[in-house]
Amino acid sequence: MTTFDDRENAFEAKFAHDAEMVFKAEMRRNKLVGLWAAGLLGKTGAAADAYAAEIVAADMEKPGSEDVVARLAADLAGKASADEIRAKLAEMLPVAKAQIAGQV
Repeated sequence: MTTFDDRENAFEAKFAHDAEMVFKAEMRRNKLVGLWAAGLLGKTGAAADAYAAEIVAADMEKPGSEDVVARLAADLAGKASADEIRAKLAEMLPVAKAQIAGQV
């Protein structure tokens, strides 16, 4: 194997690792926002955890986070606007990244 092949493999491995970390951070962010929304809906304990899991699953419907925003906006009608939800998603992303980095 040449030095070029080694570099190429290293770049591919780093790209795959970075993509995995972004995916994990977004899923963790969705869980955190789901728990926040569950609190607004008056859910606690296992019900809040189950609701957060539904929000994480909702992100698998379409690329991007607008599917999560749409789901939460429908569920939180009158309690939080779509803009407030987007702001909460942005607020929770660094928290999620820190939590993921702490696990690695």
